Amino acid sequence: MIGTRKRLTFSGIAVLADPMGNTVLLHLLCGVLAVLSVSLVNADDPYRYYTWTVTYGTVKLLDVPQQVILINGQFPGPRLDVVTNDNIILNLINKLDQPFLLTWNGIKQRKNSWQDGVLGTNCPIPPNSNYTYKFQTKDQIGSFTYFPSTQLHRAAGGYGAINVYERPKIPIPFPVPDGDFTLLTGDWFKTSHKTLQAFLDSGRTLPFPDGVLINGQTYSTFSGDQGKTYMFRISNVGLSTSLNFRIQGHKMKLVEVEGSHTVQNIYDSLDVHVGQSVAVLVTLNQAPKDYYIVASTRFNTKNLMATAVLHYSNSHTPVSGPLPAAPSYGFHESMVQARTYKWNLTASAARPNPQGSYHYGKITPTKTIVLANSAPLINGKQRYAVNRVSYINPDTPLKLADYFGIPGVFSVDSIQSSPSGGAAFLSTSVMSANLHDFLEVVFQNDENTMQSWHLDGYDFWVIGYGDDKWTPAKRSTYNLEDALTRHTVQVYPKSWSAIYVSLDNQGMWNMRSAIWERQYLGQQFYLRVWTQVHSFANEYDIPSNALRCGKAIGIHS
Repeated sequence: MIGTRKRLTFSGIAVLADPMGNTVLLHLLCGVLAVLSVSLVNADDPYRYYTWTVTYGTVKLLDVPQQVILINGQFPGPRLDVVTNDNIILNLINKLDQPFLLTWNGIKQRKNSWQDGVLGTNCPIPPNSNYTYKFQTKDQIGSFTYFPSTQLHRAAGGYGAINVYERPKIPIPFPVPDGDFTLLTGDWFKTSHKTLQAFLDSGRTLPFPDGVLINGQTYSTFSGDQGKTYMFRISNVGLSTSLNFRIQGHKMKLVEVEGSHTVQNIYDSLDVHVGQSVAVLVTLNQAPKDYYIVASTRFNTKNLMATAVLHYSNSHTPVSGPLPAAPSYGFHESMVQARTYKWNLTASAARPNPQGSYHYGKITPTKTIVLANSAPLINGKQRYAVNRVSYINPDTPLKLADYFGIPGVFSVDSIQSSPSGGAAFLSTSVMSANLHDFLEVVFQNDENTMQSWHLDGYDFWVIGYGDDKWTPAKRSTYNLEDALTRHTVQVYPKSWSAIYVSLDNQGMWNMRSAIWERQYLGQQFYLRVWTQVHSFANEYDIPSNALRCGKAIGIHS
C-alpha cells in the first residue's frame, strides 16, 4: 500500500537510521556545528546513520532460483529517503567473497570525489571488511540510485533507490502527491554474474537479457485511492537495455528528471534509458478497477517486459484486456520525445531561487570535447573504447596516486579531446581540465547500437540531439534557453548528443558508459578537474578512514 509522502521537518534535530531503516531522534545542542569529514556544516543539516551488510542470497527470479547480492537481506537494497543537505554516514560491511564498492548514481559529492565509490577514487572493500562512506546530499532534490561499481556485481543486484526530498520551506511546482512509489526497472540475466564476467574476460559479448524486473519482480501491485494523485519514481537500473514505461488507461505528467523539475508535459509512455531516472504524477481518475503497468525493452527485435498492477483501493475488478501497447515509433521518434523534456525555469529546486537563474546559454565554452565510442578488438578480444583508448583499471586508485604523487599510475592527457585515426589501444586514460572551465561535450556515436553516458559528480545541460556526424554547424540546433539538467544522457545509433557542463566540482570524476558491459571493457575515462590552489573551499582533504591499496599501501597522510 502507498504511504503518505514524507515531508520531514528539522529544527536542530538530526535523524539517525538504524540498520533496519527505523528512525530515532537525537537532539543537537543549539548552535553547535557538526563536522562531516574535515568540513563544517550547519547544525540544521541533519546526520543520518546507516549500517548495511552485503551478502549473497538466493531469490527466485524469472522462475529460476538465483544467487543475488542482498543488502541487509533485501533485494533490491534498502531505499534511502533523505532531505536536501542531509549528511549520510553509511557503514558498508562486505560479506561477499570478492572486493566490493557502491557508487551513488547522480549524487554530486560536492568537493568530495573521495566518496564516489568507483575504482578510480576508492580502494575496493575487501571481503569480511568494512568502509564508512561520508557524504552530503548538498543542494540536491530528486530521484537517484546506487549500485555496485566493482566487476560485474551490478548483474547480481546490490542496487537501490535514493530519493532526495526538498526542505520544508522550499516550494515544489505541483501539489504535494498523495503518495510516492519507487520503481526500479531493468533488464535481468538468469546467468550468474561471475559467468557473465567470464564471458567478457574471454573476449565474448553478453547475450541478450532473459527478462525485465520491476523492484526485483516480474509482477507486483501498487495501490492507491480513486481521485488521488501519486508520484511514480522510475529508474532504469539494468545493464544494457533502454526501456519504455506505460500505465493502462492513464496519462503520466513528467515533473522531475534526475534532480531537475521539468515543464509538466503529458505522456502516454516514456523511454527511460540505462542509468536514467524520471518522476511522473499519475492521477487515479479512471473507473475503479485494476490496470496494467508495463516496462518493456526498446529498440530490440526480441521484446521483453515486466508487468505490475495499479490497484484502486475500491476496486473489485482484476486487470483485464490487452496490455497497453508499446510505442510503434523507433529511434527518431524517441529522439523527438527526448527534445520535449524542458527545464522548468520558474520552479525552485534545492534552493529557493528559480532553476533558470543560471543562464547557461549565454556562456562561451572554454573548450569543446568530442568523444567517439567504438568497439575494437584488441589482442583478439572484444573491447570498447573512447577516442581510441580502452580504459584499464590500475591497482592504485587514480585519486590516491594524484594525492600522494605516486608515479607510474596514470598521466594526464592520456586521451585526446577529439577522435583521431589509428588503432585502438589499452591505457589508464585521464583527461585534464581546470576548475571552473565551462565545457561543451559532444558524444559521437558512429555505431549501430544505443549508447548511454554518465558523468559522476555533476549534472549537465543536455543541449542537443542529432543524426549523423556532429559539426560546429549543428550548434544552430542547440537549446540554449530551457535545456534540462541531468547526469546521464542517451545517444542514439549513428547520432550525436551534446551537453554543457560547468566544472565547479574539483576532483577525479568518472566519465563512463552506463551500459555496464561497455564500461567493464573500457568505455570510460576520468576527468581530472584541478586547480593549483589547495583549499577546503574547493575540495575536502583525504578522509581519515580512506583505504589503501596498490602502490598506496603503507602511505599515510
